[in-house]
Order: sequence, then C-alpha cells, then structure tokens
Amino acid sequence: MPEPATIALPTYADIELAAQRIAGVAHRTPVMTSRTANARTHAQLFFKCETFQRGGAFKFRGAYNALVQLPDDQKRRGVVAFSSGNHAQAVGLAGQILGIPRVIVMPADSPEVKRRATAEYGAEIVLYDRLTDDREAIGRRLADERGLAVIPPYDHPAIVAGAGTAARELIEEVGPLDVLLTPCGGGGLLSGSALAAEALSPGCRVLGVEPLAGDDATRSFRSKTLQSVRNPDTIADGARTASLGRLTFPLVLGHVADMLTVDDRTLVRALFFLWERMKLIVEPTGALAAAAVLERLLDVRGARVGIILSGGNVDLSQVQAWRALL
Repeated sequence: MPEPATIALPTYADIELAAQRIAGVAHRTPVMTSRTANARTHAQLFFKCETFQRGGAFKFRGAYNALVQLPDDQKRRGVVAFSSGNHAQAVGLAGQILGIPRVIVMPADSPEVKRRATAEYGAEIVLYDRLTDDREAIGRRLADERGLAVIPPYDHPAIVAGAGTAARELIEEVGPLDVLLTPCGGGGLLSGSALAAEALSPGCRVLGVEPLAGDDATRSFRSKTLQSVRNPDTIADGARTASLGRLTFPLVLGHVADMLTVDDRTLVRALFFLWERMKLIVEPTGALAAAAVLERLLDVRGARVGIILSGGNVDLSQVQAWRALL
C-alpha cells in the first residue's frame, strides 16, 4: 500500500462541490429525534435518516457525484460497479437518471430486495459466488472487455465526497456536535463524515462502528496497519467488506477519533428499537452506529450526538431469524 502522502485524498472542498452537484437530485433527508432514546442515553441524539434517500441509502450521494462527472464519451460506454446491494442500487438509479449504461457485479447471496431493486433500475446484473470469486477481478475484466469505467463502492474520491454530504447536512441543520457516529464497511461514509465534521464542527469526535465479526477497520485503526477479513458471518451485509481502501485507510487514521464494534445480538436489539419505538425502517448495517449508542457501548451522557442511519433496504424475509437472536 502506498504511503498516505502519495495518494491524492479528498478534502472538505470536494464535499462542498459534491453538495452542489447533487442538489435537487439527491434528497435532503430528515433528522429525527426521540425523547425515549434521549432518556435512555442521557444525551441529545440526532438521527440522520438516510433511509429516506433515493435508492434507500446514503450511497446515492456518492454514486451520482461520481457518474455525473464522467466525460461524455465514458457516459456513452457505461460503468461497472461491484456491491452487495446499496451501492448497486445507487449506481443503478444514478445511471438511469443520467442515461448511462451500467453493469453491476453482485454476490449471488445478496438480499433479494436489493437485487430486485437494482434490476428494476435497469442495470445489468452479473452474479458471483463470494466464497470462490473475486468481485473486483470480475469488474476489471468487464471494464476491459467493454470499455466501462469502474465505480467502486467506497475507495473513490467522488464516492467519499458524496458520502460526506450527509454529515454536512446534519451539522448544518442541528448545529455543532460533540460526537458523530457512522456505520463502517469500507470506510467511505466514515471518511466523508469525518472530513465534514472537522470543517463544520471542530472538536467533534467522529467514531466508526462495524460488526464484531467484521472488525477489520477497528483492527486497522488500532494497529495502524491495514487489516482484512473474509466473508464475515454477520447480519450487517453492507459491512462485509474485506478491508478499508487505499483512500479510506489514511483518511480514517487521520481524521477519526475511535472505532467500535457491535455483535449481531446487540445490533438486533437496536434494530427493533428503531423499528418499534421510532417507526424507522432501518437495515442492520444502517443501525450499527445507533446500536453503539442505544446499547450504551459508548458513554455519551450530556453530549450532543449525531447518528447516521445509513440505509433502510431491509430484507423482510430475514426478520424472524433476526428476532431469534434476541
């Protein structure tokens, strides 16, 4: 991996430009509060509901920001992306809006709700076996064969900058925060959020939260060396990424205060609280940051806390299995 100094990392200025590009196309999602959640944590919690974003997740912000900047000749040829679901849907929808052909490489065991939505946006889907195949290799081969531009799910400056617009909106709406928590898979949302918080709310501690079974980012953060994990067994399917990326790893090291992990049982408890008490349909990955706060894995008493609910594409066929974890 190159030294961080040799990589052109995105900055807050890129987030500002991304906000301009997506304005009027991406939704400005609501911020919700809950007296019950505040009483439970003795804090003031602000939930940024990216569950209401187009495509059902924050991923649309980065996908549109990346695709809209492509040269016209590349827009005609198209793009290829690889994703277990939310980035797939985001690229599918953004490409539909912009009239760009898109091929999406998805694991065969990805949630049916995400695969179906991606197809309904008009994307061509190529399935692979996550246990035996390399999705990035498949994406590169398709790119070479068809002249497609590769749009990765997190390790891309425009994707990070687009993701950061969610935290930008949150802080603009509610004011300075003491703590901001986001789910972490490949680190795109976490990196962009940290850049936005550093610029708009100096002194805010930004933390990433990932599933215990897929704790590669936490181990990377602690050891300062890039760690990986392969196909972790967790209900948080959007956080099964192998590792942080060439961009996101140095951004996380340079701008994030700490990392936390939650096990699936803790995650399910938070998930049902969000569904039943706040009436918010959040998918497991989207609830990671909320779980760390609601289940009191972090002491936030007296603090103003931002929590990004990153996605709401729930596979309802799995609800009974998740409930059995309680």
